[in-house]
Amino acid sequence: MMTTSAIEASVILKHGNVLAYPTEAVWGLGCDPYNERAFQNILKLKERPIEKGVILLAGHISQVDHLLKNLNKDMQKKVVDSWSNRQPTERATTWLLPATDDIPTWIKGNHPKVAIRVTTHPLCIALCHAFNGFIVSTSANKAGLEPARSFPEASYYFKHQVDYLNGDLGRCHEPSQIIDAETGVIIRA
Repeated sequence: MMTTSAIEASVILKHGNVLAYPTEAVWGLGCDPYNERAFQNILKLKERPIEKGVILLAGHISQVDHLLKNLNKDMQKKVVDSWSNRQPTERATTWLLPATDDIPTWIKGNHPKVAIRVTTHPLCIALCHAFNGFIVSTSANKAGLEPARSFPEASYYFKHQVDYLNGDLGRCHEPSQIIDAETGVIIRA
């Protein structure tokens, strides 16, 4: 199924299906992070090992503020500022944050932390708000191939195996950088 409605797309996620959707720079694959069957389906579609973990995408800081509590105040401010003060053409930042007990182990992979990004992409914001929380966000491609940058490319990779939220990509040219919030180490430059 293809839709242009964030509300319809949120229902797709709530029913345990995988959704392809445009993000800031590339198309992503998403699901309900608490639905292990849907998550395993993403791994199968991508041919991706579970050990790698995935990013969780939020539409607003309030959806992930409980994950910031274990950071010192200066780092909390730095993380929040990177999400709230970013211009649409600037590269997004995903932060590795200390995982709380409510984050499923399959989301983290072999890592003690969880990767979180608060998006500025209007369609992704609407999707996360309609879903009422964060969603899985991993690039729409088979492992080792280039991420899809258009609906036709995402559709080429996954055909009728996923549902689609059609829309425009954001204005970034590369996927988010990934930084460990506790150590400052850049995981993906």
